[in-house]
Amino acid sequence: MMIRYLFTRGPLMKLYRLLLIAFATVLAPLVALQPSAQENAYPLQMSSSRTSHRPEVPGPNGLVTAGHPLASMAGLRILMAGGNAADASVAVLATLNVVRPQMSGAGGNGFFTYYDNNSKTLHALSATGAAPLALDAGTLDAEELNKGIKAGVVPGLFGGWVSLLQKFGTLSLEDVLEPAIAYARQGHPIEASVVRSIASSQALFETLPSSSGVFLPEERLPITGENFTMPDLARTFERLIAAERRALDSGASRQEALQAAFDLFYRGEIAEEMAAFYSENGGGFTQEDFVRYEPLWGEPIHARYRGYDIYTSPPTSRGGLEVLMQLKLVEGFDLEGLGWESPVTQHLLIEAIKLAKADIYHYVADPRLHDVPVEGMLAEDYLQRRRALINKQAAMGFPAWGKPGELLTLAMDTLSSGTHKRPLDEKSVPGSTTSFSIRDKSGNVMAATPTHGGAFGTGVVVGNTGLTFNNGTRVGSTSPYPEDMNYARGGQVPILNNSPIIVMKDGEFVMALGTPGGETIGQTQFQVLVNVLDFAMPVQAAIEAPRFSVFATPNFYREGADITVRFEDRLTQQQHDGLKALGHALTLAPSFSLGSIQAILKDTELGTVTAGADPRRAAQAVGW
Repeated sequence: MMIRYLFTRGPLMKLYRLLLIAFATVLAPLVALQPSAQENAYPLQMSSSRTSHRPEVPGPNGLVTAGHPLASMAGLRILMAGGNAADASVAVLATLNVVRPQMSGAGGNGFFTYYDNNSKTLHALSATGAAPLALDAGTLDAEELNKGIKAGVVPGLFGGWVSLLQKFGTLSLEDVLEPAIAYARQGHPIEASVVRSIASSQALFETLPSSSGVFLPEERLPITGENFTMPDLARTFERLIAAERRALDSGASRQEALQAAFDLFYRGEIAEEMAAFYSENGGGFTQEDFVRYEPLWGEPIHARYRGYDIYTSPPTSRGGLEVLMQLKLVEGFDLEGLGWESPVTQHLLIEAIKLAKADIYHYVADPRLHDVPVEGMLAEDYLQRRRALINKQAAMGFPAWGKPGELLTLAMDTLSSGTHKRPLDEKSVPGSTTSFSIRDKSGNVMAATPTHGGAFGTGVVVGNTGLTFNNGTRVGSTSPYPEDMNYARGGQVPILNNSPIIVMKDGEFVMALGTPGGETIGQTQFQVLVNVLDFAMPVQAAIEAPRFSVFATPNFYREGADITVRFEDRLTQQQHDGLKALGHALTLAPSFSLGSIQAILKDTELGTVTAGADPRRAAQAVGW
């Protein structure tokens, strides 16, 4: 009793309080100035000078970095079972459909940049569908083109899955869909961002029984961490596998069996069901829309930057050309000499983004229907003329587009032009996308950026398929102005910012990267490439470094739009004050909020390869 008194209310307690006060006012500040014994013993873990919060992930036999841990592990499982980067990519894609359904799925769209180490060649795949032929955007408002039964484009991504397996894969569709089917049937703990996205779309889902049945189980919002299943999607995947298996059992080759699954989706029973659902509910998709679809393989577009070869997606990606133009515009400045923390460095990047976007939004469209002057936009003399518009001492407004010297033609006879033409709401709709990069044991590399467009795409689950379509008809992927070639038209593939990148040097792989972020995709990739190629940052430090995004009001289609730069609030005071002094309208964003890069980087001196994952979202890198 006496001991308890001494230490709670007695003189010892008074002495203890005096010592606490003395420590707080005198000793603590002095201690804080000194490295602790723990910090000296563990400098990597404890050092205040560290540049990243996550470690670089080694993978001498293979690496996967994707937008969700279960998706990364699904890809790694395939690599460890003997599959290659193409096989693992489809496993990642299918799993993302289950664990990140707001961002990607078989009914979405996507772009892929693939390096085949055997042939030392690079390939670009556009898995992007067109707006339905029956679309007449002039009779709809912007929200109808964004969400609901009138919105959407033909699913491109599933066809891309099959095409990847046919061209470069080694495994069956059954092999690579197994992880996703297990998660869809048995469930997984639903992640917080998915719950938030469902909450944002709840009002729409409640008007659509097919959607509410999937995303509002028991007629309520899911709780973060509860077991979430998608049995209808699992059944669709199983039907596709059954078509593959029947073909194999009848003596078909692996290629033919994969084609049987493709045909079931786009020309068979699933296509019939999707068309019937839209017909019954007032939508515009018909079987002809699905039959017309084919994934497109081609050469990546390419530019050299400071001795590196940068390869990325051609149009209908606008982001690929944007990144290449931005790099070439700043190549004329000594960024390394200025230093990363110089506000002039960030200023030059911002000005390059403005110039590139002015051209991109004027010239890039569906290349099947329009002439896109890619070569002219990347020509050295043209880029020199555009670079001359950059003033190192002052920010420009949003400029007019340049004239790269090639004429555009609009093939109106191939388009459904519609009977009514009127401007739409000019505000662009944010996107919802994910990304991943993979390197296998043989040195093959995939960089991929799949997307649903906006969150859950159209928001419409198509009957009992468990599928939602990309809402590519929304303003942003299309122009709100009827005179523009990207105004939403039936049969036209809208433009996307998705632009996965592979960097080579002297014929050897250096880096793969991609990011979600809608309008910010090209900007984010541009900054991370500069971090690595100009400032020699390790992969994780390059990913985690503070970054900015340039926004336009009402949009980047409009010359003279108001420009705002949002910079993550970890920028230095020097950068903040310097950018303001240069005339930028600067606002602060949360510390880790812009984009989500998933990247793989080879150390060209040591020959080792590591992966990084962005802490800004629920991403994870894994290796073996």
